[in-house]
Formats: sequence, C-alpha cells, structure tokens
Amino acid sequence: MPSAYVLINVQAGAEEKVLKELKNLAFLEEAYVSYGVYDLLVKVKADTMDELKDEVTHKIRTLSQIRSTLTLIIV
Repeated sequence: MPSAYVLINVQAGAEEKVLKELKNLAFLEEAYVSYGVYDLLVKVKADTMDELKDEVTHKIRTLSQIRSTLTLIIV
C-alpha cells in the first residue's frame, strides 16, 4: 500500500483552517502543523501509486489557501 508524507505551505494564518479541511479526507493517516520551512506535514495512503498521485494532485493541491507542496514517497 503506497504511502507518502506531504509537506505543505499555506497562506499566512491559514494553517488551522487547512489542517481542519485535510483531516476530513479519508486517505489521510496523520496531519500536523509544523514550524519552519513548511506549515503542515501530512501522511497519506492509497491502494495504488496512481491513486496516491490523484489524492495529492487533485484533492490536496487544489484546496484553497495551499501555496505549494513537496511529496515524499515512503518506500
């Protein structure tokens, strides 16, 4: 089962709002606010790599107030 950590930058002050939206996603395993270069850290899972790509590309990256992401596939 493919998994990944996604590091997320959001608009200033939107960390808690975006975190709340992310926690409603069924494929999300963990989600945290972080301090430093990235604002949020989430762990996602999927049945296939194609599903994982779709989750990140179409369900996370399209949320309003997300500025950028960095996806780290877990092997």
